[in-house]
Amino acid sequence: MKRDLFCVATIFFCATLMSTMTMEAQEADYNKWSIELKGGAHKPTTSFASGYYTETPDFWQASLGVRYMFNNYFGIRGEFGLANLQGGGAEFESNYFRGSLQGVVNLGNVLNFRDWTNTFGLLAHAGAGYSVNTPDSPISFDSGDQMGHIILGISPQVRLGNRVALTTDLSFLAHAKQGVTWDGTSQLNTRGFSGRMFNVSIGLNIYLGKNDVHADWYADDAYAISELEEMDERISKIENDLIDSDQDGVPDYLDREPNTPSGVAVDSKGRAIDRNNNGIPDELEQALEERYVSKEEFDTKSSSKSNTIKELINEGYVNVYFRFNSTQPEVYSLQSLNYLIVYMKENTSATAELIGYADEIGNPDYNQDLSERRAKAVYDLLIQAGVDENRISYRGNGEDDSVNKDSSNARQLVRRVTFKLN
Repeated sequence: MKRDLFCVATIFFCATLMSTMTMEAQEADYNKWSIELKGGAHKPTTSFASGYYTETPDFWQASLGVRYMFNNYFGIRGEFGLANLQGGGAEFESNYFRGSLQGVVNLGNVLNFRDWTNTFGLLAHAGAGYSVNTPDSPISFDSGDQMGHIILGISPQVRLGNRVALTTDLSFLAHAKQGVTWDGTSQLNTRGFSGRMFNVSIGLNIYLGKNDVHADWYADDAYAISELEEMDERISKIENDLIDSDQDGVPDYLDREPNTPSGVAVDSKGRAIDRNNNGIPDELEQALEERYVSKEEFDTKSSSKSNTIKELINEGYVNVYFRFNSTQPEVYSLQSLNYLIVYMKENTSATAELIGYADEIGNPDYNQDLSERRAKAVYDLLIQAGVDENRISYRGNGEDDSVNKDSSNARQLVRRVTFKLN
């Protein structure tokens, strides 16, 4: 049994070292060094003199280790440990020291833990080392009881971040050439592995290095997964860039005017074509001329009599227009609002009613509310321009169904606020 344990530890350790020659070297996509700090309880079993033993468990024991991973499967660890042994029956006290070199296997990667978790890991370790037990002993020996030992263990881990993991450890140690019992009161003449000890520990693995992840948590396909995630992000960005909110054929990321009216011709940068630079897209200008009086025509008509101006306003030549589903007046129609302001200031007894409209696209109840909000927006502009609020009122008249609702240009004409002068 003892010979078998020694053989297992030796084979395990040698296999770990040979893995560096048998496995292909990888690009350093992960960190390889770590520091391990652990502490907890221990339980020495054989050998004790009659009447001597320790509590179960016996506190305390601690260890400090430095580990290097050759790859994300195999590594090597140097470890120093110490423990305090105290009698649970007959009194005694001893200090125990050990140092060992161990091979480490990342069972988390061997068993493909990364297929279902990147939080829990599992390491196994085995190796050999040198131990010293220093009991207060009536038996004379120099520098304590010096022994060789083998160690086998398993270490579950919980990843707390890229730089640290919570680790636990269960280890078994078997000691060779133990000269006296753990309590130091009796000599031993046994050969082979006579002194046994169990350690239970909890602590931290602190990862060192410039990379984002340690070998403990690096899967062989991690790079491929990272590439796929990066590619997915690129595709998502391309899809977002190709969104064309105003459906003018120019994607938003190139569109200088991402809210041009539907059906209006645009240039390569998404700007509505306006060859005469009058602020009205050429596609809409002809349709607007049918119901929107030009400045020259209005100035000509208004030079005669004020009742002519009133007639033009009341007959719908002067309107304020809006974009689809918007209460912000189109810039080019604000001049119409100025005509009404001038008329109201020159005719101090005049009153005006503002009537809002919406096109037929959408829910009628919503369009009724939208038409009223459009009228209210113009009402607010008039008050801000100095028109007495007691001289103006507003209301929404809902949808205007007088045009073909399948025509985007026609619908532009009914998204408006008209005026009625009294």
